[in-house]
Amino acid sequence: MSATTVAWIYLFIAGLLEAFWAIGLKYSEGFSKPIPTILTLCLVVSSFFLLSKAMKVLPVSFTYAIWCAIGIVSLVLIEYFYLNGVLNFQKIISILFILIGIVGLKIS
Repeated sequence: MSATTVAWIYLFIAGLLEAFWAIGLKYSEGFSKPIPTILTLCLVVSSFFLLSKAMKVLPVSFTYAIWCAIGIVSLVLIEYFYLNGVLNFQKIISILFILIGIVGLKIS
């Protein structure tokens, strides 16, 4: 596998981990519950580690934008399917704007 392909894999996994550590923050209840806190901190460190590995190969601004987008979209979907969240027209349009922004960064 090429270094670029590996960087993209790292970036995708880092973005997914971002969504899970965001959920972990909720369940840690302000870091007052030990097990969710430890899991959340492990996810944060893992996400940032993989993000930093991806940034060795991919452009920083683009990498960061993709990482955020993967985290946001994943979090919205996880919240909708597993945490009784709401997925309305406004959220869908907002996600589309995020994706359009990333395409704009890529082609610029």
